[in-house]
Amino acid sequence: MPLPDTMRAVEISAPGGPEVLTPTTRPVPVPGPGEILIAVDHAGVNRPDALQRAGAYDPPKGASDLPGLECSGTVVGVGAGVSRWNAGDRVCALLPGGGYAEYVTTPADHALRIPDGLSMAQAAALPETYFTVWTNVFDRGGLRGGERFLVHGGTSGIGTTAIQLARTFGARVFATAGSDEKVAVCDGLGAEAMNYRDTDWVQALRDAGGADLILDMVGGDYINRNLRALADDGRLVQIALLQGASAEVNFAQIMVRRLTVTGSTLRPQSVLAKARIAEKLREKVWPLLEAGTVAPVMDQVFDLEDAAAAHARMEAGDHIGKIVLRVR
Repeated sequence: MPLPDTMRAVEISAPGGPEVLTPTTRPVPVPGPGEILIAVDHAGVNRPDALQRAGAYDPPKGASDLPGLECSGTVVGVGAGVSRWNAGDRVCALLPGGGYAEYVTTPADHALRIPDGLSMAQAAALPETYFTVWTNVFDRGGLRGGERFLVHGGTSGIGTTAIQLARTFGARVFATAGSDEKVAVCDGLGAEAMNYRDTDWVQALRDAGGADLILDMVGGDYINRNLRALADDGRLVQIALLQGASAEVNFAQIMVRRLTVTGSTLRPQSVLAKARIAEKLREKVWPLLEAGTVAPVMDQVFDLEDAAAAHARMEAGDHIGKIVLRVR
């Protein structure tokens, strides 16, 4: 069946709030060398999408200006040099952009087959979150079995994924969340969770011996609090800065206690770097998803044309798990 010339999509009409997300029609993209074309079934909604919408996070050079960093769907075209995938393969994929559309291209090595037993909606919730957690918690953060691990935002897509993977690989997991309901969700996933509104989580971690690793997306005044919550030789991995990028830090404590402070963002990394993460996920994590040992925690599904409502829900902070868009 021939592909159409145009597709439904949602674009950013101007920098601003969720209301600037506007349904539109765009040409169907063509896969270049090493790329695949995916007929999108569902697309994940993530914080970087909102930052791009607000004008604070430009797409990488050559990427689509449409938001959307992950999707599930079916391969309908392959570029030169692609042998891993064929038309008809069901995949989920990390995208450089463009997921809020009926068709999208991405490097072939950034796609993974949909794990057995997962729906298309669940599969769309995997790539951005699992790529981010694996590279920051296990590769960069070096988490090992028996260590104490703290993740903030425990009921976010990142948080729910990090809790499950860290527990599965043998860590003692702590999490913070903003309500008793969210604390209960984190506890159910295997964390020792705390309501940050009424609990001194720094003291709680110190009483437990200190965190060997902290995964943080808050920043701001959490930076120094995280350093105090670390055990000697502990590591802080920063992946977002929702409360600000600046802090005055006493580096003497980093030196004396041999602390490591690092961080990363996923989208600007090279095609090869992301392909290497995909290989690790294929080897280490996809068998866990197929066995049901870990699973994406799902919040709500919105139609593509309701992307503005999806963004409003994400930014309100009431969601638990992943929000996705139903494209077809």
